[in-house]
Amino acid sequence: MPENDIFKALADPTRRSIFEKLAAGSMHASALREGMEISQSAMSQHLAVLRNAGLVSEQRQGLSLIHISEPTRPERI
Repeated sequence: MPENDIFKALADPTRRSIFEKLAAGSMHASALREGMEISQSAMSQHLAVLRNAGLVSEQRQGLSLIHISEPTRPERI
């Protein structure tokens, strides 16, 4: 993924906040939304942008999706 996509993804303050939360540890979207005035659909859209930039991945645990920051990506920033 081009570095330009990474910078575009992190240009939004909400996505930066989401990425910072995930850097501390993996969590599901509901936990990510805590303390943020954001709808579930908006959170999904932000996570999709971060995922498409290669900054976040997801892993299914039962019925839940857990979101994980990609540890190698911040080194490129």
